[in-house]
Amino acid sequence: MTRLAGLLIVVAFVAAACGGSSDQSAPPEPAGATTSSGETAPDDAVEPREPAPPQEATEAAGTPAPAPTAADTPSGREIIITPNFEDELRVGTNGWSTDFSRHTVDLGSFLSGGPGKDGIPALDAPDFVTVEEASAYLEAREPVIEIELDGEARAYPIRVLTWHEIVNDSIGGLPVSVTFCPLCNAAIAFDRRLGDRVLDFGTTGNLRNSDLVMYDRQTETWWQQFGGEGIVGELAGELLTQIPAAVVAWEDFAARHPDGDVLSQDTGFGRPYGANPYTGYDSIDQPPFFPVENLDDTRLPPKERVVLLDRQDETVVVPFAALEAAGSVEVEVGGETLLVEWVPGVRSALDAPAIPDSEERGSARVTNATGELVPYDTPFWFAVAAFRPDATVVP
Repeated sequence: MTRLAGLLIVVAFVAAACGGSSDQSAPPEPAGATTSSGETAPDDAVEPREPAPPQEATEAAGTPAPAPTAADTPSGREIIITPNFEDELRVGTNGWSTDFSRHTVDLGSFLSGGPGKDGIPALDAPDFVTVEEASAYLEAREPVIEIELDGEARAYPIRVLTWHEIVNDSIGGLPVSVTFCPLCNAAIAFDRRLGDRVLDFGTTGNLRNSDLVMYDRQTETWWQQFGGEGIVGELAGELLTQIPAAVVAWEDFAARHPDGDVLSQDTGFGRPYGANPYTGYDSIDQPPFFPVENLDDTRLPPKERVVLLDRQDETVVVPFAALEAAGSVEVEVGGETLLVEWVPGVRSALDAPAIPDSEERGSARVTNATGELVPYDTPFWFAVAAFRPDATVVP
């Protein structure tokens, strides 16, 4: 049985064991259907990171295999590690020129997310439309990533990033990569400069702790989206600089930046933008699709959204539930005092089959003592527990 097929069986089993169904992640609109964006889903649209039902996975493997039992998967979960994974990733194999002899993490910690290298295509030459043009198809409360640099404001609708995960762009003269990992609900923007290089990023097709693993096209180093660290290859150990970005409701961006630019959904790829292929994924008590470390850290439910603050090797998180109740919280982290404010009315991108129909989950805004927006993220708790197990939860 192949590594991916084995993983798909376990994922389907976990979903059933938790009271869900592998059908929950099925595409909400079949090929040829008209989406909420008014577009027609093409027959060859790539479906991102979807687990298949056990029978489909078994047939794909070519040999029958019994579904795992609770005894095989403690607490209903199992991490599958292929013993020869490192051998599979030798230099020059599988289309990679990555130097796999250099790595800061265990190569056995990677899992295939389904699509292969660039199977989820990054946007390298993004087009933009006006706020007026985008208002014709963006619903008032649906989420967009807002970035403002050197007086230039841009919105990156999650409805587009769900299908591409990375946009390589330049804002105010600064080369940036805007990224979104649906599996972690992590929306992070990075400065693409590293020393005298400007990097362009794509998707490896692999996951680590259910988080997007990117690669740069200049050295084919693999990078963890969560934290922006080079983890395999020539630039292993290097760290990308995070830039301020906020998830906001579309109408709020439009009101603040009537002359702003909006990432166009006319990308040339023809995906069913506006459709959510991860229907019901943000149910707060449900575990992630893919195995992660420290899932037994029950200080918060796995899918509780949190405000993540990383400063000077110190990590603090503020749960959305606590922030909504308080309205705002002052947080000391890494010797800096930050104001974390609740932002109501932002829809989830991971709830209903169509993002404009999804429930409102809210968002957050973090500023420093001078009122400037600072880098932060709003991922699911399970990702923080996996990558930052020593994080402090406040209040």
